[in-house]
Amino acid sequence: MGTRHVLSKCHSDLALFDFDGTLTERETFPLFVRAVTPRLRATACSFALLPLIAGCRLGWIGGTVTRAGIVRVALRGLPAEAVAAAGERFAEAVEPTLLRPQAWARLQRHRDRGDAVAIVPGALDAYLAPWCRAQGLTLFCSSLEQRDGRSTGRYRGAQSVGAEKARCVRAHYDFGRFADVHAYGDTPEDRELMALAAHRHYRGKALGRARPRQRAESG
Repeated sequence: MGTRHVLSKCHSDLALFDFDGTLTERETFPLFVRAVTPRLRATACSFALLPLIAGCRLGWIGGTVTRAGIVRVALRGLPAEAVAAAGERFAEAVEPTLLRPQAWARLQRHRDRGDAVAIVPGALDAYLAPWCRAQGLTLFCSSLEQRDGRSTGRYRGAQSVGAEKARCVRAHYDFGRFADVHAYGDTPEDRELMALAAHRHYRGKALGRARPRQRAESG
């Protein structure tokens, strides 16, 4: 998700933030799925998804496969309008309560000094897009596929994880227009995103200055 970010002037830096676990205290994806799934269906889904979730927690199944399975079982067939309405409610009532104060303060410092800031999570636009619009933040994230007014239970395009995060950022920003690049993440799914930056922060700790891959590739 995201539109071409056209810069009329050079910003100081570019700051790239993951969302779940980086800007928030906990994962928002399962909270939203529980919020949007009707109660009886949620009960049935909890049993159907138990082996998948257990495998993920044990490290046998990756997060990408796990999320795809949850979307397929829990969200398939839900009216798109219901998903969007739930996303609006979640963005207004839940997301603000989950923000990490220190991480949010770091993001605000970037904005205060005129840096470009983008949120690049693996989570869904259904609830992140309303929140980012309200905050005036650029967003690149995963989207649900819809057909005939209902969720198909599949993602529209690739999930915004790993290399896909870096691809979206490179497609929408001219790195040559920034003095420096910062990236913030908390899981291996953020590795490629963080490789774009000279200043990398992992789980709240600075990793030290590195040569960003994007600039190395562009010469």
